[in-house]
Amino acid sequence: MNKIKSLLGGVALSVAIASSALAAGVEINASSTGLAMQGYDPVAYFTEGEPTKGSYKITALHNDALYRFATEENKAAFEANPEAYLPAYGGYCAFGAAMGFKFDGDPTYWKIVDNKLYLNLSEDIQQRWEGDIPGFIEKASVNWETIADKDPAELQQ
Repeated sequence: MNKIKSLLGGVALSVAIASSALAAGVEINASSTGLAMQGYDPVAYFTEGEPTKGSYKITALHNDALYRFATEENKAAFEANPEAYLPAYGGYCAFGAAMGFKFDGDPTYWKIVDNKLYLNLSEDIQQRWEGDIPGFIEKASVNWETIADKDPAELQQ
């Protein structure tokens, strides 16, 4: 009986996490399960200097999105100051935000600028973005004020 209660409790927690992530709106680019950054560790970009997959065993919930970490130390650093590690524009593509759209940010196309993590959609988009990083960040930041709470599909109409 305890195993059934434990199983049901785990299922309820999973449903609650997924539901709250979906209810959170669209400011954070998270999968339908609520997983942010496709499971990559946001702290590792700063500590390891490269994209690093997080463990499903080391997680933290922040703003209704689930983040994974490669180490307990990274999780502790994130929990102490999440804003220092969260990607800009909710993890959506920085170049896309500059254009007024919300496209998935690919955690393998990234750059840290002024201690802020930026993700982009693809290698060619990353290269275009790198052509004028300050200009694109400025445009994206202005656009983000009006697109942050909009569904990505709504912006493409």
